[in-house]
Amino acid sequence: MSNHAPTPRTGLPRRALLGAAVATAAAGALDWRLPVPAAAASPSSSSLPFAQPGHEVRPKFRWWWPDGLVRPDEIRREIDQIADAGFGGAEIAAVHHSVTDSSVLDTAHHGWGSASWVTGVEAALTQAARRGITVDLTIGPSWPAAVPGITPDSDAAVKELAYGSVTLTAGTSYSGTVPAPVHTAAPGVTRQDLLLVHAARVNTTNSTRKETGLDLDSVTDLSAAVTAGTLTWTAPDDGTWVILSYWVRGSGQIPEGGPHTAPASYVVDHFSAAGTRAVTDFWEGSVLTPAVRRLLKVSGGALFEDSIELETEGLQWTPALPDAFLAHTGRSLLPLLPAVVLDHGSQVYAFEAGVTRQIRHDFWETVSGLFNRHHVTALRTWAHSLGLRLRSQPYGLQTDAIASAAILDIPEGESLGFKNLDDYRCLAGGRDMAGHTVLSCEAGAYAGGAYNTTWQKFLRTMGGAYAAGVNQTVVHGFSYAELPGVNWPGYAAFTPYKGTVGYGESWGPRHPTWRHVQDVSGYLSRVHQVLQTGRPRADVAVFRQTGYTATGIGASWFTATGIPLGWTHQFLSGPLLDLPSATVRRGRLAPDGPAYKALFVEGDFFYGSTVTLALPDARALLRLTRAGLPVVLLGAWDTVVPPGVPGPGESEELRTLVAELLTQPRVRQIADKAALPAALADLGVEPDVRYATSSTLLNARRVADGVDYYYLCNGKHAETVKPPVATIDHEITLRRTTADAVPYLLDPWTGRAERLARYTEAGDTVTVRVTLQPAETLIVALGRPGLFGDHRGGRTHAVSSDADEVRFTAAGLTVRAATAGTYSTVLSSGRTVRTTLKAVPEPMELTSWQLRVEDWRPGDTASQTTVLRHDLALDALLPWSQITELADVAGIGRYRTAVTLADGWSGGRGARLELGGVSDTCRVTVNGHRLDPVDQIHPVVDLGGLLVRGVNVIEVEVATPLANRLRVSDPAVYGGTARQAYGLTGPVRLVPYGEAGIG
Repeated sequence: MSNHAPTPRTGLPRRALLGAAVATAAAGALDWRLPVPAAAASPSSSSLPFAQPGHEVRPKFRWWWPDGLVRPDEIRREIDQIADAGFGGAEIAAVHHSVTDSSVLDTAHHGWGSASWVTGVEAALTQAARRGITVDLTIGPSWPAAVPGITPDSDAAVKELAYGSVTLTAGTSYSGTVPAPVHTAAPGVTRQDLLLVHAARVNTTNSTRKETGLDLDSVTDLSAAVTAGTLTWTAPDDGTWVILSYWVRGSGQIPEGGPHTAPASYVVDHFSAAGTRAVTDFWEGSVLTPAVRRLLKVSGGALFEDSIELETEGLQWTPALPDAFLAHTGRSLLPLLPAVVLDHGSQVYAFEAGVTRQIRHDFWETVSGLFNRHHVTALRTWAHSLGLRLRSQPYGLQTDAIASAAILDIPEGESLGFKNLDDYRCLAGGRDMAGHTVLSCEAGAYAGGAYNTTWQKFLRTMGGAYAAGVNQTVVHGFSYAELPGVNWPGYAAFTPYKGTVGYGESWGPRHPTWRHVQDVSGYLSRVHQVLQTGRPRADVAVFRQTGYTATGIGASWFTATGIPLGWTHQFLSGPLLDLPSATVRRGRLAPDGPAYKALFVEGDFFYGSTVTLALPDARALLRLTRAGLPVVLLGAWDTVVPPGVPGPGESEELRTLVAELLTQPRVRQIADKAALPAALADLGVEPDVRYATSSTLLNARRVADGVDYYYLCNGKHAETVKPPVATIDHEITLRRTTADAVPYLLDPWTGRAERLARYTEAGDTVTVRVTLQPAETLIVALGRPGLFGDHRGGRTHAVSSDADEVRFTAAGLTVRAATAGTYSTVLSSGRTVRTTLKAVPEPMELTSWQLRVEDWRPGDTASQTTVLRHDLALDALLPWSQITELADVAGIGRYRTAVTLADGWSGGRGARLELGGVSDTCRVTVNGHRLDPVDQIHPVVDLGGLLVRGVNVIEVEVATPLANRLRVSDPAVYGGTARQAYGLTGPVRLVPYGEAGIG
């Protein structure tokens, strides 16, 4: 990773070198004592927060409990484990999808919310306070939000609108009971109330592949013809007709993986005050003991709600919907019901396409308002009364999740359910317009990933998410250790899952990689710290009228083309334009927040890309552009229509407003997305970051106190992007806030800040070179000289050099190269200097190793591990799966080799150690000194001055997942898992370099 040297980070080029020989010592007896950590350079006071992040920015764990079947002493022990590992907190969640025999849970005595669960919560909060970390509480058992004490028939329980139907040919009579719902009610539902009965004429012109077409004008209310549950009606003789009945009933949904309580919990109505009140009433009466209340007030934690996965046979419903629809639109919902009823999530009937789209828009916009008002806002208010923040995953329905993100204290996305990075950018838009700081992510939930997930995979997943706005991870997850009847290595919430390998991962001391987890948590914490510093900056706001997320649908041009050129964007929805931040200053929208340089508006992707705009939004756009905001509209805006069913004169007023909008000097209309970059250029809009070539590089910018922080990741926009990401090596240009700012490299693995020595500057920009392997990350800060306590070199720096690297060291400007020779360096003063490097030893591949392996196996109990030792001598590096003795081994391996450096090795020389392939985590020790944490994505370490003449001992400690052992110790579940390639597989190369001060 280098943005001040052209040499790719895959290593220095192999060249014919002269000089002292490098040899690998013959395998012999080596000292296996634990290494002494190398003394780290003391960070300056200004860089200390980056080196040692506080608990508030550290990653958290989703902490799975088997409801209340927990012991306080074990709870305290696990809090200590989480804190000792460098994590900042945990979120208590009652989840036990792996349990097939629910009797072991003893739900009657140890259910969620029971006295034993509350005692466990008190223990967790108390110990967390002692350790300086936070504990978040999930709103109910598993998900969606549910509590005991209600039944499916209760007013507070989740509702659905079920429908029944009968088809009649022309002139046919119907006499009988009102058509029953096409699907029977769920268990526990004993009541269903008839809302309405319709008749409507079939119109095949309006039919689609999946929907039966109807005539809107023919819809007739037959409710008055219903007597004692029977209906008599004769269809007119002008075509085929359908009778539709609508029934309101509880859906009977229980939280996932139940039962969790006795009596059983049922999901609450997420659209009514009654549903939310059922949650808060249960907490007030059963959970919030005086001790819990007191602990919550000082905990600094959050109330958490998982994704809104309401599962109904029919349409999500709440009794107040008709009145709310009338208040919102001025029209009755009842005659429009055929266009919105659902059958297992699928539409059943349709009117004319345009009208159907408008009806459905109005319906879901009404539902969205109810959800955000009665559920999200009400829960936030209540959480604040307890001293908690509200964190939630506000998606899963056809509601405005962008607006929800603006209401929440902490919106959260997920790496499993999100299709690409634009899903995060939707939530980030809501967060940033509302002036909040954190966008959380449920991170690392991989299907079939139990005990085979690597931290490397986790880091590859999260690298791009951070560039899209995420700045807090809740790692999925940490399971409580014990439960009767489980197998080694202990209770896991999601494995076995339906008899096979479940979702990963259950991290903790049960994993060999826990030995190195502080390195990973430190890296994540430093990334979070940078990305929570100051305020975000994004180039463009993309207007998404419906506000949906978790869809995988991006933005025209920006998603596919703009991002590879350096552009950044976020999504806004209509309600965000009413926030106090929606002002313009110096051409920037939300100038004290994301400071968007332009607003991009296109057709609604979720309704056939129709060119639509709501009247309030049209007025807002006109207000903003009159204040100086550049606006680009894609499409035929002379045909614009309201997104919902228009009221009298609404369509005409909208077109008048849009026509006026198009006359504004800061507005451009384009017919094709390919014209977007020209339109932006014409408006004077440029990205903050520019790449020298189209790239897989992703970026995010934060600004604080005149310092610009750029997070860079060589990543892909989605897990399915092809071809795979390759190494990048090109220049990038970064905008700086402060005129004399110089670039620093912030290493999130080590916490070190180093001033970059080679770059160019022009006006308000700095250009550096970035070389990154796939998924590798880089943080550049642009700040005043001496910001991070490094005053070396003054203002003079290198602008070019034919050496491999130019760096600031104690000797001043220093060049490095892997070969001897004379190198020319051009300085920012305009002077060219030449530096001669003497002979440099040739790179050497290290192939002979002694390997000692701790083989982790089941112990006397499910949560105990025994260790068997293996000692091997290796003449070549192979994955353990190809070594007979280690084929099914998982654990920790220590590789040792000795390298002899000849007498010619002296000052002015150093070396890099390139580890090549490693699975999974690793640490490196040289001559008894443990190095700084290794970049687990690109494991190359600088050995600096640790090498000496004579024998040098290099040790690489590697920790693995558990899958290879579990496939033989628990074959019924894990036997189908293929052997993984564990260990150090290399090639491992020692690559010497020479260095000398310039001039």
